[in-house]
Amino acid sequence: MRAVPDQAAERQGGTARPLPPAAHAPRLTAWRESLVRVRAAATTEPGRLRLIGAAVAALVLAFGAVTAWQVAERQSAAGNVIDHSAPLSANAAEIYRSLADADATVAGGFLVGGEEPKKVSDRYRNDITTAAELIADAAANSAGSPQARTQIATLNSQLPQYTELVATAQADNRQGLPLGGAYLRYADAQMRKQGGLLDAADKLYQAENGRLGADYSDAKAMPYVSWALGVIALAALVWAQRRHYRRTNRVFNQGLLTATAATAVVLVWLVAAHTVARNDLADSSTHGAKSIQVLNNARTEVLQARGDENLTLVARGSGDEYEKNFTQEMEALAGKGSGATAADGSELAQALALADKEAGRAPVRSAIADLAEWRQRHTSERAADDGGDYTTAVAEVIGGKNSSGAQVTETTGKTFDAVDTSLGQAVAQEQKEFHQAATDGRGALALLPFGAGVLAVLAAAAALVGIGRRLSEYR
Repeated sequence: MRAVPDQAAERQGGTARPLPPAAHAPRLTAWRESLVRVRAAATTEPGRLRLIGAAVAALVLAFGAVTAWQVAERQSAAGNVIDHSAPLSANAAEIYRSLADADATVAGGFLVGGEEPKKVSDRYRNDITTAAELIADAAANSAGSPQARTQIATLNSQLPQYTELVATAQADNRQGLPLGGAYLRYADAQMRKQGGLLDAADKLYQAENGRLGADYSDAKAMPYVSWALGVIALAALVWAQRRHYRRTNRVFNQGLLTATAATAVVLVWLVAAHTVARNDLADSSTHGAKSIQVLNNARTEVLQARGDENLTLVARGSGDEYEKNFTQEMEALAGKGSGATAADGSELAQALALADKEAGRAPVRSAIADLAEWRQRHTSERAADDGGDYTTAVAEVIGGKNSSGAQVTETTGKTFDAVDTSLGQAVAQEQKEFHQAATDGRGALALLPFGAGVLAVLAAAAALVGIGRRLSEYR
């Protein structure tokens, strides 16, 4: 026999060359190894069934989890609308109203001369106290809004300055010093100037309204991801049952059928509940929050008009600017006429259009009628003042029969106080409607997160049981 090369080399005293090492297959990673196993399993019917069961169960659980998450977020946003942003917006509006009312009240007290009536001083102090308390409350709840904090700081710094100017003006007025009127006009300028108290209160109100709008948007956002997952999960379940029928000629698989029914219930519940919640929240926004905003704007216009009417007389012949402001405010409230029709776009016309119930429309109509009478009396007062009869003009404004400042009775008619009272009643009614509609919207989503989670787990378990019974036939 012929020797192999290493044996021949050994006989000849040589050194044999080592053989090359055997080649080893590269070791697979855990991921690739799992993929190989899945591919291998997919070549058999039991393996395919296991994969189908796992995929269907995962889709159903994902649908339930995402539904619970998205609905819980919208429910939380609806809660913020009711419990946080809407009350803060209302408080900001009340800050503005209290400051404007204080300014108008103190100006009216000046027309009496000497010591202002106790009723006037009490109302002024109550307005200032209310504004200070609401500013403190707003400061405690404005951590998430830099803009709100800025305006609150302005209010906190300027309110003491304003009250000090008013106190000086009142002290001079009690002594009969004309300088008191100058101090009062300066205090009014501090209240109304750009960057002043009313400007800061208005910006705070706009900031809180912006937060309210953001909460509304979050609460009404469409849950597209949940809807898409629900449709995909249902489609997967229908496909699995159709495949089961074609391979076994069995019409129903009880597990898959139960999973399909539970998934369909969650999807229908999601669509119905979100539609109801969205409609209720939209109603609370349009006929509640928006209506309240318009009414609050009207109330502040009324108060500023009252202040301008008083200051026109306080100025004693140099109040043309106040009279011009009064005219503009009246036109903003009810247009150039006295009917506040929808065509003029006035505040009261908008409020009347937004009120969807008679309980909300009735006080607005009363305010429109009261405002028309106020304008007529103001015209009479201006005629007396322009004719040199200052005493009669003052009586027309601050008291006496048929005066524009008189309280409402059967004989004196409807005046400024009646306008403010009617608007206050309208605000209260719209707040009631807002709270009811928003609460209904939040309530429509109340049980859905929990129900979606439970039904999704039930559907996933039923699908696995259904597939498991089919697998048992291969054992």
